[in-house]
Amino acid sequence: MSTTSEPVTNRHRDGVGFRSERGPLLIALMLSTGLVAIDATILATSVPSIVGDLGSFSQFPWLFSIYLLAQAVSVPVYAKLSDTFGRKPIILLGIGLFLAGSILCGLAWSMPALIAFRVVQGLGAGAVQPMAVTIAGDIYSVEERAKVQGYLASVWAIASVAGPLLGGLFSEFVSWRWIFFVNVPLCVIAGWMIFRRFHEQIEKTKHRIDYAGSAVLTVALSALILAALEGGQAWAWDSIQSIGAFALGGVLLVVFVLVERRAAEPVLPLWVFSRRLLLTTTLISLGVGAILLGVTSFVPTYLEGTIHITPVVSGLAVAAITLGWPLAASQSGRLYLRIGFKRTILIGMVLAVAGALSLALSAPRPDLLVVAASCFVIGLGLGLVATPSLIAAQSSVPWEERGVVTGTNFFARSIGSALGVAVFGAIANGIYAGHPGGGGTSDPATVAVASGAAFIAVLVCAVATVAAAASMPDARLRSDGRVAVAG
Repeated sequence: MSTTSEPVTNRHRDGVGFRSERGPLLIALMLSTGLVAIDATILATSVPSIVGDLGSFSQFPWLFSIYLLAQAVSVPVYAKLSDTFGRKPIILLGIGLFLAGSILCGLAWSMPALIAFRVVQGLGAGAVQPMAVTIAGDIYSVEERAKVQGYLASVWAIASVAGPLLGGLFSEFVSWRWIFFVNVPLCVIAGWMIFRRFHEQIEKTKHRIDYAGSAVLTVALSALILAALEGGQAWAWDSIQSIGAFALGGVLLVVFVLVERRAAEPVLPLWVFSRRLLLTTTLISLGVGAILLGVTSFVPTYLEGTIHITPVVSGLAVAAITLGWPLAASQSGRLYLRIGFKRTILIGMVLAVAGALSLALSAPRPDLLVVAASCFVIGLGLGLVATPSLIAAQSSVPWEERGVVTGTNFFARSIGSALGVAVFGAIANGIYAGHPGGGGTSDPATVAVASGAAFIAVLVCAVATVAAAASMPDARLRSDGRVAVAG
């Protein structure tokens, strides 16, 4: 960027409600967030139906991991481009890709095809969600963002009910393919409203895209996910293929750091990790992503495989986590403005650990109400973690760095989700593979053991995230709207 001040956007002091001048744009951002929110809650409940139609149960974690990988590696690229060209063209590009990916997924004829089309969806999601949050950060002050984030979080509350319900209804009475087709009208409406309502004036400059860094990062993460998901399945953990994939991923991560140090405009600037606040909030986002996908990916299979409830009911149990999240997020502003960001995040992580512990302990004795309550507590905890950590990071940097910082935060969450679901899936698949039935899910006892092991892994991840939160410096809001960092 050749400028150091904020560009001209829709930013006015006209209130935060929907009747304000910025109201229509806020609605458009909520619709854009709804694209990703619906997709996050609608797919998990339909996995059994998809597997029943297309087969390949052992490959179902790829539906999440490949999507999240594509989302993760594209977020830093979009973030850099948004700081150069502006937010509007990037979010519109993301909506277009998400629309194309959704249509292709709905037409998928096999599990490999569906997995491939999820990549297109992921590339779209990589622009949509972080850009929506970044635009909100651009047009609203820090004081206003607490309330605005509550509105955006309410989208997840709606999706937490509508997503699983639609997923279950489509799977039982129509076809799982409609869980993707339902995105089409949302994409069209959201794209049109942003095109009409969001205006910004950006001084365009010549830019250099870090293609080398993006490529190396993509291959590195792909190798690690491949090693985690296929280890113990396609090949033994101690085989040449497994060791080679892990080694390749590790070496390429080192190469990625070297490439970024030389890049003129690195896709993931290393200065982000040199600032303690940004480093710790990035680690927190990594943990949030793993916890969220670890729970939402395995709870439906666990409930449907142990107590044989319908996809609709299992979907409502999962909905508890995405219901608790926005409820807590909408109130998090009051907390971090009063007690600071760090204490708010620590309170949230304690709740998340408590919910994960309850889920792990109850796994041998499946109970729908206990699972739903555990998910709700986890959601409350994550709602007090995700929003404050993001706002703290955003508010600690000027406009020209905000896109990169927001992108890094979502990049970390996506990477945590992708690697988390891969590792948790590897743990569960390893138990299924050792079952006399050859890896199926027809035995409730085996499902309970496999799911319980995955839930324990989620608990370990939650405890590790507490450590990251405890290392976060104290950060409080200053009178000028920026965040003051101590330590």
